[in-house]
Amino acid sequence: MTTTARDTVSADAWMRRFAASVRATEDQLTVLDQRVGDGDFGGNLTAGATAALARLDSLTSPDDGASLEAAAGAFLEEIGGTSGPLFGLLLQSLAVALEPSGATTPALAEGVAHGLAAIRRVGGAAPGDKTLVDALAPAAGALRSAPGATPPAQALADAAAAAWQGVRETARLRARMGRASYLGERTEGIPDPGAVGVGLFFASAGGVVRDLTPHLG
Repeated sequence: MTTTARDTVSADAWMRRFAASVRATEDQLTVLDQRVGDGDFGGNLTAGATAALARLDSLTSPDDGASLEAAAGAFLEEIGGTSGPLFGLLLQSLAVALEPSGATTPALAEGVAHGLAAIRRVGGAAPGDKTLVDALAPAAGALRSAPGATPPAQALADAAAAAWQGVRETARLRARMGRASYLGERTEGIPDPGAVGVGLFFASAGGVVRDLTPHLG
């Protein structure tokens, strides 16, 4: 299989598109979180994306590992709440995995798997708890099952599709963790905002997402 420029992935461009996606959908993310949480998820994710852009702009050599490490630092060090550190852990795990060889499909699979494990270890969430894990676990599974020769862009598109399916599944769940768990059945029918953020993250590898509606079913 011949890999073309269209099949490859630049982490710097990916992170910049993710920031653009978050900014474009901030209001929608806020409305979702107002229904099941504190209402600050959209603002926190936008703050993280903005801080990540500033760090990306300061890089003199934005290779894949350095770009992801810069974005990870922004989320881990500058953003409060729950979402910032969890997205930071995912980005940090990807940075470590991609540092030696760049954004190959096996490296992406390794990084996301390690990120998922770190998030579950720190946050304690499991699939079915109506958290971002319900989108990240299917994405990790899609990457893990992709043959090593799969073009990275295609592997990430498949991961995005799996993540969005996981997002839609969260609408059928009752939250078992965080503030949303106190709302009981009132969380049913509403996708988890953190899971939506994961969907945005993977979808942004291929382009900017400007409207969540088509992805939420």
